[in-house]
Amino acid sequence: MKRFLYTILFSLLAISAAMPQSGIDKQYASIKSYISSDKVHAGSTVKLAVKTTVEKGWHINSNKPKDDFLIATELTAASDKNIASLTTVTYPKAQDVTLGFSDKPVSVFEGEVIIQGTIKISDAAQPGEYTIVVNLGYQSCNNATCMPPKDVKDTIHITIVDKSVAESNINQDVFTKLSTPSDAKDNGSLSDKLQSSSIWLSLLLVFLGGLALNLTPCVYPLIPVTIGFFGGQSEGSTKRLAMMGFLYLIGIAITYSVVGVVTALSGAIFGSLMQSPFVIIAIVAVLIALSLSMFGVYEFKLPDSLMQKAGDTKSGLFGAFFMGLTMGIVAAPCIGPFVLGLVTYVAAIGDPLKGFLLFFFLALGLGTPYFVLALFSGKIKKLPRSGMWMDAVKHIFGFVLLGMALYFALPLFPKTIAGFLLPVYMLITGAYLLIFEKAGNNLKGFKTFRIVFSIAVIIAAVVLLIPNKEKSIEWSKYSPSEYSSALGKTPMIIDFYADWCIPCKELDKETFSDDNVIKESKQFKALKADMTKSVSPEVEKLRNEFKIVGVPTVLIIDASGKEVARITGFVKPQEFLKVLETAK
Repeated sequence: MKRFLYTILFSLLAISAAMPQSGIDKQYASIKSYISSDKVHAGSTVKLAVKTTVEKGWHINSNKPKDDFLIATELTAASDKNIASLTTVTYPKAQDVTLGFSDKPVSVFEGEVIIQGTIKISDAAQPGEYTIVVNLGYQSCNNATCMPPKDVKDTIHITIVDKSVAESNINQDVFTKLSTPSDAKDNGSLSDKLQSSSIWLSLLLVFLGGLALNLTPCVYPLIPVTIGFFGGQSEGSTKRLAMMGFLYLIGIAITYSVVGVVTALSGAIFGSLMQSPFVIIAIVAVLIALSLSMFGVYEFKLPDSLMQKAGDTKSGLFGAFFMGLTMGIVAAPCIGPFVLGLVTYVAAIGDPLKGFLLFFFLALGLGTPYFVLALFSGKIKKLPRSGMWMDAVKHIFGFVLLGMALYFALPLFPKTIAGFLLPVYMLITGAYLLIFEKAGNNLKGFKTFRIVFSIAVIIAAVVLLIPNKEKSIEWSKYSPSEYSSALGKTPMIIDFYADWCIPCKELDKETFSDDNVIKESKQFKALKADMTKSVSPEVEKLRNEFKIVGVPTVLIIDASGKEVARITGFVKPQEFLKVLETAK
C-alpha cells in the first residue's frame, strides 16, 4: 500500500511540472560541460565531462534509483544536423541516504559530481562550426519534499576540421584529474590509491598486483616455456640457476615495462605487439632457436671474455635473458581491471620515468614466481647418476618449446586448419617419444615416465581432434551496419577478442557456453569484434570508437544505446549473468 501511495505521489508531481507554481521553476541543479577537443575530424571521438552542482540541502536521484517510481537522473545530448551523438555515459558513484519520507535508503547525488561521456562525431560530418546541447534530466528532493522533474541545459561549441588540419586538445587539466569510468570499479580504486600513495607504496602495490596476475589464465604459456628451457639448459650449482632465473626475470621486466609505458602513453591497445605478424614470427624464431639447443644443435654461450670474468658461469645466461625479453611480449597482452587501471593512470600522469618504474615493478611481481620455477625446474638436471637419460629430458623439453612456437604461430594460419595443427603436432611428438626415443631406456624409472608421458600426449591429441560442436552464444560478426541497426533499439553484447588471447578462449569455453548465459543472451544482439590481425585501419577505428585498451573486452549496451558495463579479463558465468542484468 505504501509503495502504491508513493507511486501516486510522484505521478502527481510529474503532472504538476507544467503548472506555474512558486518554487517549481527554480533549478536546484546546474551543469558546466567540458570537452577534450574543440577541433576534431569526422569519425573521431571526444571526451565529455559534465560538472553537476546540486544546491546545498538538496539532492537529485541517481541514474539507478532503488525504486521504479523514482525518476532517474539522465544525461543526453543533441547536435546540429545530427553530426554528433553521445555514445557512452558513466555516472559517478551514488550515495545512499535515508530521508524522512522513506523507510529505506535512497540512491542520490549530492553536492558536486562529474558525469563522464563519449561523443562520437559522424563519419559523414562536413567541416564547419556546430553546437551540441547537453541536457541533464533530474528530480530534486530534500528531506521533506520532492520537486517535479526538470531539465537543465548547457551548450558547447565544436569545430569539425579537414583531415589536413590537426585536432586540438582543450581542458586537459579537467580530464587528467578524472579517474577511470566507475563501471570498472577496480580501475578507479587503483588510480585513487596510486594518486594518494608515495612512490614506494605505489611500487609495492603494483608489485603485489603483478604477483596476482599469475592467478589469471593470461600467463599460462610462460609455465611450459619456463620449465622447458630451464629444465633442459640448467646443469650446475644453485648459484648458476639463480643467475639464469634472475636474467630471465629481468628480461621479462624490461620488455613488459617498455611495452606498457609506450602503450599507455600512445593510447594503443595493450599487447598490440602480439597483433603484428613480425613480432609473432620473431617469438616463434626464438622458441625454435631455443628448442634446437635442446636437441644439441648448438649451445648458447656468452663471449669468452665475459665468461672468464664470470668464472664458472657458462652457457645459457644469454639464452635466459633473451628468452625473458621475448616472454615479456607474451605476457604483455594480459589485461584485467588492475592492469587497465595502471595503463589509465600512467597515461594520465604522462611521466615516462614513473610509468617505467610502475610497469617494471609490475613485471617483477609477474616474473618472480618464474624465477622460483626456474630454480626448481633446473633441479631436474641434478638427479643422481647422470647419463643418456639427460639427453632424453632435453629432447622432451625441446618438443615442448617447439609446441609453444607452433601455438604462437597459429594466428598466422588460416582458421580452417589452425585448429588441427597443434593436435597433429602433439600426436606426432607423442608417437616419436614412445617409439623412436631410446635414450634413457637403461633407467627403468625414467623409461616408465617417458612412456606414460607419451601416451598422455597422444590421448590429449586424439581428444582435441575429435569434432566437438561447442555450445555458445549466437554471435554475429561485428560490422558497423550490424552495430548501427541495433544501437538504441535492442541491448547488445560486444566481445572484442583476439586469437592469441588466452582469456578470450577461457570466456568462450567456460562463460559463453554456459546454459544460463546462452538463455539470457537471447535478449541481446551479440557481436564479436576480431582484434587479431596486425594493426589496421579497421582495428584502429574499433579501438578509438570503443576505447578498447586490451582484450578481452566485453561491452554491455542497453536498449537506449548506453554502455552500462565494461568487462576486462575473464569472468565466471555467474558474474557475467549479474552484469547482463544491468542492461535490462
